[in-house]
Formats: sequence, C-alpha cells, structure tokens
Amino acid sequence: MRNIVHRHLGKVVAGTAIAVAGTAVMIGITLPGTAGADDTGTRAGQSVPQETGGPAGGGPAGGGRAVAPGVVEEAPAEGQQGEGRDPLTDDELKRVEKIALSRQLFQSGESVDGDRGPQRLSVDLAEPEADEVGKPDAPRRADVTFYDYRDDTLVTRTVDLGTGKVVSTGTQHGVQPPLSRAEKAEAAELLIADPLGADLKADYKDATGKALTSPDQLQLSGAVYRAAPGAQPAALDRCGEHRCVRLFPKIKNGPWVDARSLVIDLSARKVARLGR
Repeated sequence: MRNIVHRHLGKVVAGTAIAVAGTAVMIGITLPGTAGADDTGTRAGQSVPQETGGPAGGGPAGGGRAVAPGVVEEAPAEGQQGEGRDPLTDDELKRVEKIALSRQLFQSGESVDGDRGPQRLSVDLAEPEADEVGKPDAPRRADVTFYDYRDDTLVTRTVDLGTGKVVSTGTQHGVQPPLSRAEKAEAAELLIADPLGADLKADYKDATGKALTSPDQLQLSGAVYRAAPGAQPAALDRCGEHRCVRLFPKIKNGPWVDARSLVIDLSARKVARLGR
C-alpha cells in the first residue's frame, strides 16, 4: 500500500485497494483498484498514430497497400422476446418487473428511501425445473426480487414470460442479497446528513476543496453488514435482520476514503460507529 495520508476518517487511500477486516461477520469484499483516478496513457478518444501506405520494413511510401478505413456495423435490433436460455431482453426486463409488482405489493411495500412500493433488487432468468432441462419448448421464466423495507422482507416473484402471469411468490426474513445501486446511494445520503459523516465531508473538502453534499459526488462500493454477538454497539445488533451497509466511498477522480468504521442501518435509517 502506498501514499497513505492520515486524515479525519483515519486514512485516505490512494492506490491499491483496502482489505476489509471488521469486528462483525460480513460478506468478504476487496475494494476495486483506482481505475479512473489519475490514470496515465492512452484514453478513449485519443488515437495512436498508424503507418499507412508504406511497404513492409519501413521503406519509402509508394509500394505499399493503403489501409482501408474501418467500418463499424450497427448492432442487430434486439427482439422483444428471447428464446430458450437467451438472456432477458430489455423488453422482457421491463415487462416482468411490471407484472411482478402487483398493486397489492406496491400499496403495502416500502422502498429504501421511504417511498411506496418495495425496493427492486434484481431481475434474472429463472432456472428451469429438473424435468425441463434440455427441452427446447421449456417455459421461459424470470425471477424478480424486491426488498420490502416496511417489514424487512425479501420477496421473490417468478413470472412466466409466455403467459405473463406470476407463477410463484416467496418471502424470506434475515436474507440479505447484494446491495442495489439505489441502496448504496441512500446509505451515502444518510451518512452525509448524519453527524458521523462529518469526517467524510472533511476528507472530501481536503481532497477537492469543495463541499460534499450529494452521493453523486462519490463512487460507491459497499457490502452488507451482519451483526455478531457483542461485536458492535447495541445500535447495530439487528443488522442481518435489518439491512445494514458498510460503504467504501471513492472521491471521483481521486482517492478512496476509509469509512470502514461506520455502518448505516437502512432499515432504521441510522448511522453508528464500530468500536476500534
């Protein structure tokens, strides 16, 4: 690890990733590198000079064959309906989400920011049943997952793409799939607004000379945090039952900021600091 500068949150890291080690059980994660920050070399939009017209061996121009300009073909139009195990098309993604989000689920559910309707997490092509494997006419289905912040419930609804109907619904508690982009943004919003976010804002000010007021000013990675008995303050004891986040923010075109000691409980909308 190079260029570790001690600042308000403990460290602002420029360069290699932070290895995450916490006092609670959580999903293991290694931060990405600093791609996009202080890069050097050829970038998109910058061309590299090429020789055209000269013969092989670098002789004088005149005897070589000119290189024809490249032709970029347009991608074929995506069909509204996929076949077999083809990935879901854009049209299918929109359609199954609309079908899965029934009026009752929308009216009763709550999203990460408190709006009506559960938080959508993912839409994936469903695995075929055991007796359908290898059959060309097997039904094509999609699994749509939501997280209902009203009662911390993971809801999975399976939609038959052929009939346009929901064929199964499952609910689970204490199951914490990977975070969506919207959830990471909301976690950052809560952290910026909380008194415990003062150090993050100070580090951002030190690095950029500007005030940190929005998650849009950061690149956000994060992981679900699960509580371990006695390993965190009481405010975080329900993490795992609640949806809790440990954020790894990166200043755009700048360094990572070490915020590992802070956990955001999205369900309770509170921020707490882990013991050091």
